[in-house]
Amino acid sequence: MIRRVRGKVLEVTLTGVVVEVAGFGLAVWMPSGVRPNAGDMTDLATHLAVKQDGLELYGFMESADRDFFELLLTAPGVGPKTALAIMSKAPRKELASAIGRKDVDYLTRVAGLGKKSAEKLAVMLAEKMGGDDGSSSGADSEVFDTLVALGYTDREARKALAGIPENISGKEARLRAALSNK
Repeated sequence: MIRRVRGKVLEVTLTGVVVEVAGFGLAVWMPSGVRPNAGDMTDLATHLAVKQDGLELYGFMESADRDFFELLLTAPGVGPKTALAIMSKAPRKELASAIGRKDVDYLTRVAGLGKKSAEKLAVMLAEKMGGDDGSSSGADSEVFDTLVALGYTDREARKALAGIPENISGKEARLRAALSNK
């Protein structure tokens, strides 16, 4: 199992990066929005997915992100690409909190899951995630709706939410921060 990759980023692609390791260029799938730049030295926490048609390497800037990715994989019907897509749409801490609280509204609105998929994910993983950790996912669902009502696309609203610092709490403060992220 490959758990870490360290090397120079040769290329940034639509789906991830290519990292040079011992003269080899390894293709590493990564969540969008959190990728190192070409030419940078990087150290990625990785998950190796063994498939019938080959191997795929998934990389994350933090070990906690990799661990959350692997937890998502334990849910029925969630494969590596689905888990990566979920993690590309919302911050890990917000997703973990929403799953722990079984906040299906947040998972459908912000994470882009269908209602049945969100319910299944919340039910299957809620106990593993623990309860509400006091984060602001509930407020973010309202902030997301407000941003969309103001003309943001779903993707723009998710990106604005992802850029809100963790120390900002309350719907109004988080909305102001999201609006300043555009």
